[in-house]
Amino acid sequence: MISGPTEDNSELYHTIDKLIPNLIASDYEIDEKTRHISLTEDGMTNVENLLKKHKLIEAAGNLYDLENVPVIHHVNQALKAHKLFTKDIDYMLSNNQLLIVDEFTGRALEGRRYSEGLHQALEAKEGLKVENENQTLASITFQNYFRFLDFLFCQSEITLMSCYD
Repeated sequence: MISGPTEDNSELYHTIDKLIPNLIASDYEIDEKTRHISLTEDGMTNVENLLKKHKLIEAAGNLYDLENVPVIHHVNQALKAHKLFTKDIDYMLSNNQLLIVDEFTGRALEGRRYSEGLHQALEAKEGLKVENENQTLASITFQNYFRFLDFLFCQSEITLMSCYD
């Protein structure tokens, strides 16, 4: 897989991060088992008003207008960062970097990042410099990769028959 940076949205992450503490418990519903959070009807209204007040969406617009989809995505990720992820349990800070903590071993996973803007939302929550997201530019399956090879070695008779597949 080949990946590259996306456009810089660091300011938007920090701006939206400041709005999330204005929400109250009745503005969202948490499913602890699946680690999912969603806005309630009241929450959507409150978020829409906050976004309009801070001129992040048009005053005459609707929260779920097509042009507001990126902003809503940032709101959802910031909400997850604030309400579902706990410092020193799910992630830790080291040398001004946010490191994911492996839930089974408790060890920091250096070089790993949450996807879809969650890592950036956590960086904004902790007041760190928000690094750009990565996007997949190209990928290839193992099967297609092996087709580029002129020859393939098999390690046993059992795999010999599947070498030609």
